[in-house]
Amino acid sequence: MNYIVLDLEWNQSSDGKEEESKLLPFEIVEIGAIRLNSERQMVSEFSELIKPQVYHEMHHITRKLIHLQMDQLEHGRPFAEVAEQFFDWCGEDPVFCTWGAMDLTELQRNLSYYGMQTLADGPFPFLDVQKLFSIGFEDRKSRRSLEYAIDYLKIEKDIPFHRAFSDAYYTAKVLALLDQEVLRNYSYDVFHIPKDRQSEIHVQFDTYAKYISRGFADKAQAMEDRTVSSTKCYLCRRSLRRKIRWFTPNGKHYYCVSYCDRHGYMKSKVRMRKSEDKMVYVVKTEKFITEAEVEAIRDKQKKSKDYKKIINVKKTGR
Repeated sequence: MNYIVLDLEWNQSSDGKEEESKLLPFEIVEIGAIRLNSERQMVSEFSELIKPQVYHEMHHITRKLIHLQMDQLEHGRPFAEVAEQFFDWCGEDPVFCTWGAMDLTELQRNLSYYGMQTLADGPFPFLDVQKLFSIGFEDRKSRRSLEYAIDYLKIEKDIPFHRAFSDAYYTAKVLALLDQEVLRNYSYDVFHIPKDRQSEIHVQFDTYAKYISRGFADKAQAMEDRTVSSTKCYLCRRSLRRKIRWFTPNGKHYYCVSYCDRHGYMKSKVRMRKSEDKMVYVVKTEKFITEAEVEAIRDKQKKSKDYKKIINVKKTGR
């Protein structure tokens, strides 16, 4: 098994000077990676610039962040050529690792744009080292910058940040210091959603459970689905009575609270997301919470109802 610690740099439409490609809003211009063996020791490295094919002006934020000029990128090679070399370099059974959740989505989008095979035809498991750092060293919720993590762990800063190779290098340094048990908390890239009910994702971690649905026509259809709206204890599999019925404060996130006689209060949260083909899909998480957290959700529900009343009065004048 190889751990492939990956970082990408990309460019985008430059402040209206170039029209944005809806199929490729972010064009990858650099790939940097570190390969680690099963003992998480660094064994190889990869670093390549990519010659732009879509955006030929550098966005000012990109230029400021990564310190690359377009004339440097002109000496790079085409994306398809670099990507093919990169995957050959990865070897068999790679476990991809990134700092944050965006890189693999944009890698798959670029692969799709150039007619290349994507990483998977459904949700793709990977290690989000940013999340794992929070689980291993902080509160499981915070999402820190890579440089913060390097300072926290007192890792020597021997090369500059904000280039693909250097950020992959530092991410690999953090990965090497995580306990093996922490690595069980993998994430999923959902560039491709599950095709059908049989391929939906159901996974249980130490402190919560996650479900990733197939596509639906709209949010209403999603919430009508029995699997989406059900509240079963993910530990004992018993159907639970809801103490707080499903509600949404914003149309994107839905909440409810149910109660298990054996394990206590369980919060269910549904996030509505749009797939590449404009279908609605659901990421649902369930975890056990305290009575104080139940009251906080109840308060959120009340504020949501009050807000909707105010909006209704403004619309109807009554």
